[in-house]
Amino acid sequence: MLKIALAQINPTVADISGNARKILEYVAQAQRSQADLVVFPELAICGYPPEDLLLKKHFVAANIKALDALAKKIHDITAIVGFVDSDASGKIYNAAAIIADGKVQDVYYKQQLPNYGVFDEKRYFSVGNNAGIATINGIKIGVNICEDIWIDGSIYQAQTKAGAKILVNISSSPYQAGKIKIREELLKRRAKETKVNLFYVNTVGGQDELVFDGGSMVISPDGNLLARAKQFEEQLLMVSLRVTEGSEAISEIKKIATSPTAPRNDTNFTTSKEVRLKPFDTEVTPLLDETDEIYKALVVGTRDYARKNGFKKVALGLSGGIDSALVACIAVDALGAENVAAISMPSRFNSKATQQDARVLAKNLGIEFHEIAIKKIFEAYLKTMAKPFHGMNADTTEENIQARIRGNILMAMANKFGWLILTTGNKSEMAVGYCTLYGDMSGGYAVIKDIFKTKVYELSRYRNSLSGNNLIPKSILLRAPSAELRPNQTDEQSLGSYEDLDKILMAYIEGHASPAEIIAQGLDAKMVARTLRLVDLNEYKRRQAPPGVKITTRAFGKDWRLPITNKYKEDK
Repeated sequence: MLKIALAQINPTVADISGNARKILEYVAQAQRSQADLVVFPELAICGYPPEDLLLKKHFVAANIKALDALAKKIHDITAIVGFVDSDASGKIYNAAAIIADGKVQDVYYKQQLPNYGVFDEKRYFSVGNNAGIATINGIKIGVNICEDIWIDGSIYQAQTKAGAKILVNISSSPYQAGKIKIREELLKRRAKETKVNLFYVNTVGGQDELVFDGGSMVISPDGNLLARAKQFEEQLLMVSLRVTEGSEAISEIKKIATSPTAPRNDTNFTTSKEVRLKPFDTEVTPLLDETDEIYKALVVGTRDYARKNGFKKVALGLSGGIDSALVACIAVDALGAENVAAISMPSRFNSKATQQDARVLAKNLGIEFHEIAIKKIFEAYLKTMAKPFHGMNADTTEENIQARIRGNILMAMANKFGWLILTTGNKSEMAVGYCTLYGDMSGGYAVIKDIFKTKVYELSRYRNSLSGNNLIPKSILLRAPSAELRPNQTDEQSLGSYEDLDKILMAYIEGHASPAEIIAQGLDAKMVARTLRLVDLNEYKRRQAPPGVKITTRAFGKDWRLPITNKYKEDK
């Protein structure tokens, strides 16, 4: 019998001592459950991704020192822990330490370094070339790291040819919608290819724009899913194997879950009854559906960005529109109603209906609510600028002044009370520049910057379904969206229908489609040309936007790296 515990934890980048304490807590729980091996995610000691902190020699040295101190405290169990190692020449490696009997017994260095999308590992790490084989209870185990299992013919094949009966992959694989299914299919292929049991542990939690969704899992040699941890929650997943000559008979699976926030002691762990399984039976946590999954990612990303950066309270401008309504709900679910403040800032152009909807939503959510009218401030601006603007018609300049007044008020409240301001712009607006620099873009975290407008409505209806009532007033869902910066304004006047706009944006941004390919989908040629032109013109705005949760395959941020000064035109 070999008992393996997968520790799906939420580390914080550069909180080396805090991460080490968390690791020891999970080691202790695994020991109480009589595990032989406990496995932690990629770079668990320093958190993932540490980015240019890796260029600081003292940072790397501190993480190695913490690992060595941690190892001295680990006895009567083997632990696999991700960290950053360095050699005598100064090269650094994405590494997995194999710890037993109070010391690091061996170290494996990652061999496949991803360098696409949000990954930039070739900037920092050198490529390893060691075997990554550990022996526990007489059983050979192949240890590899994240991308090593994704690349055909990589180290996992050499490890199984060398006699490994179990493969253990430690990962920090960021979330994007639907990715857990892609991971699962890959791991099933690898298990069938190598004919061994495959154990996969993933990080969970938010780190700047990234969210890690967990979903650690165990796959049998015939490609069956034997166990899967929850998504977006810390959990210790324990699996016991009775390893036969073919290394394929499973005798029991048991799960131990922990609260992500409660202090960890014996009373915080609940153990289910052991389930005896036949070789092809499965015991898994069901997957969330896509909408639930996306909503939870937004909540986790917002919660961890605020907490890990020391903010106790967040605030947002609550306009009575759909975007700010959704962000308010996410903030409450992430941090609690007592830690959310809403600020309504009506102008001469705001309707009584939207002002009332803002009040109703704040009451429904039970959040602090402030109403600060901007009419007199706006009039003062117009009077101040009357001379230089003499003889010129009102245009977007006056509209943007209103947005910037609101941004100033939000930031003043943030400075005075120590709040984190959440911006409320969505991906559709960010894409085409339908937003105001230093106005509605002012803030510390852009919760829905990777959510298209049509998805905003879907998520809002989903949140209402969870509450069983119209938490977000029905009038907000039914009203034509408007910035309310001029009389009778609607978004559609400037952008066209969001349904068509989002189809164009998805094709162009996420699919790299050409204008001709987009038009071939049945979309209006003039709207396509105008939309793509707006996307290309507004890179300078997006570059100045706050960070926000990555949801799609190509979010604005590390996924999207276009030059601001750029003469390329999409004309075919």
